[in-house]
Amino acid sequence: QLQLVEAGGGSVQPGGSLRLSCTTSGFILSRYTVGWFRQAPGKEREGVSCISVRDDNTYYADSVKGRFTISRDKAKSTVYLQMNNLKPDDTAAYYCYANVLGVRYWGQGTQVTVSS
Repeated sequence: QLQLVEAGGGSVQPGGSLRLSCTTSGFILSRYTVGWFRQAPGKEREGVSCISVRDDNTYYADSVKGRFTISRDKAKSTVYLQMNNLKPDDTAAYYCYANVLGVRYWGQGTQVTVSS
């Protein structure tokens, strides 16, 4: 059974850092595109970052470039999102996903709140 489980969310002050993790099971992490979306209250879900299976390149939304870093540990089957210099606009529920054989699978989400 394919699963994605996020962890690492929380509350932080502006300028702070958090690292989200997404532990996967049921598929081989290195063979599929994985990434993160986020959704703030009253807003549409926004793509944040991904690692492409085609070229192993990483992609970022303009709003997070230079502040967020996506990575994956194949041995641990885990995807990470390191978030630095957090801003109040980064407040949202963060979801990891995996595109496996034409189907997008989602984790349950983890809340990130940036507030002074």
